[in-house]
Amino acid sequence: MDRRLLLTGLACLPSLSATAQTLPALRDMLAGFQTSAMLVLRGGKTVFEYGDVALTSYIASARKSLVSILYGAAVAKGVISLDRTLAEMDFDDKDGLLPRERAATIRDLLMARSGVYHKAANGGDASDRAPPRGSVQPGSYFLYNNWDFNALGVIYERQTGRKFYEAFGEDIAAPLALRDWNSAGQPVRNDTGLSDYPAYHMLLSTRDMATIGQMMLQQGRWEDRQVVPADWVARTTALATPAAEVNRTSPFVEGLGYGWLWWIFDPAADWPAPLKGAYTASGAFGQFITVIPKLDMVVAHKVIAPSKLNVPAEDYLHKILPAALRIA
Repeated sequence: MDRRLLLTGLACLPSLSATAQTLPALRDMLAGFQTSAMLVLRGGKTVFEYGDVALTSYIASARKSLVSILYGAAVAKGVISLDRTLAEMDFDDKDGLLPRERAATIRDLLMARSGVYHKAANGGDASDRAPPRGSVQPGSYFLYNNWDFNALGVIYERQTGRKFYEAFGEDIAAPLALRDWNSAGQPVRNDTGLSDYPAYHMLLSTRDMATIGQMMLQQGRWEDRQVVPADWVARTTALATPAAEVNRTSPFVEGLGYGWLWWIFDPAADWPAPLKGAYTASGAFGQFITVIPKLDMVVAHKVIAPSKLNVPAEDYLHKILPAALRIA
């Protein structure tokens, strides 16, 4: 189907008859990809379910959005100051960071604008496109850089005095009653050995991913509790780096900008109308938590990973997600 026709058709909400036709078509579509599970919530209720939504597996870079979530309460309580620099925290790495790099703040890292181009503990980022070390003023240049994301996990532990996974379990998993979370079973990895700061990987089920997305849709609230401060949800899911800038420095999917560890559907880009103001966590192989406020909708999509299975981001964002938008 021509993508222009698809975008035009999605500008309006679907009818019930369209939904009745969409559900089997969506199932057939997913069967043709390598999707392991998918869950769609609308108004907080399940309107579509596919695969084993209770199976936990690696969520790849979708973890980074969960790092952002965890920071919310600590920042609100004043335990973490966004303006603290790496130098003030005596935060260094193998063979040392440069003086200009050590001027980066926690805020810069959360925005992927640290200007720190030290080698990271893992690949899968845009570090091969990094400017020369020391050439960029912190805060001035966006680069999707795993060093920033990994350092944030260690900074969280040092600033709060709490273990990362235990804190996530207590502050997020427990109040949300995540059914498949296990704080003790989460993998920490340092694949390259080139940095002191490992990647805090996470294992989640599709239904728990959807629950996290629903909490974000509700401005951080779950039942009678404010799990994540509402202003933090608003701040971190607002467009901080436009899609055009992302495309210049860290090309991913055209039209996606960046917030604070969340990918943002840039309103200036060619997205269907319901996706204006939406945002998503995104991980390799097909891991997504997509929040669509205009439709009161959450889409959680998972592929068992690491494995040989893969649903590229382009296929999810331009084929699977548009089909999900048609569900009333």
